[in-house]
Amino acid sequence: MPTTTVPTPTRAPSAGSTVAALARHALAGLRVLLALTVVLGVAYPLAVTGVAAVALPWQARGSLVTADGARTTDPDEAVGSLLVGQAVDGDGWFRPRPSAAGDGYDTLASAGSNLGPESPDLLAAVEQRRAEVAAREDVDPALVPPDALTGSASGLDPDVSPAYAHLQVARVARENGLEPSDVAALVDRTTVGRDLGVLGEPRVNVLRLNLALRTMTS
Repeated sequence: MPTTTVPTPTRAPSAGSTVAALARHALAGLRVLLALTVVLGVAYPLAVTGVAAVALPWQARGSLVTADGARTTDPDEAVGSLLVGQAVDGDGWFRPRPSAAGDGYDTLASAGSNLGPESPDLLAAVEQRRAEVAAREDVDPALVPPDALTGSASGLDPDVSPAYAHLQVARVARENGLEPSDVAALVDRTTVGRDLGVLGEPRVNVLRLNLALRTMTS
């Protein structure tokens, strides 16, 4: 006759052993968290920063430039960064894109307007900017390019489109007593093409352009 195996009853784990097992797992997870924090949150950023400071010191310190357009790593000598847009006063200079960062170009409040494309407030702001730019540049409102009407997502975009830069040529030339053709050529010389020939769009760095203009007028 076949034999029947009677299972041996198992003892339910005690509350103490369950707590001990949970504690072991928690401590193991905590050790992993601490190790990853040290490696990825401290060691790796310090290593990357150190390598960048040695290999690319200018870029690592913010791509700062002096009034004559020279590179510098000293904030006291810098008039701005080629990576960060800034407000421009006076009709003799090229204007940047609008900014919704704080009160405008606030590096401590980098952000866009967060208004949707159908927002009445955004549409009203666009139309107001269109009228202001058209009046300032003395052009038909239909000729004002989009980047003159809307801010970037960061509010700190340092570049404008070649179309917006060329739209400002007549005003800038008139205010500085220059030939429009010479100012237009300056815009062309400071226009940067697509990255790797395919990424992004052609653009003009406003700070670099204004520094080149300053050299032309000095």
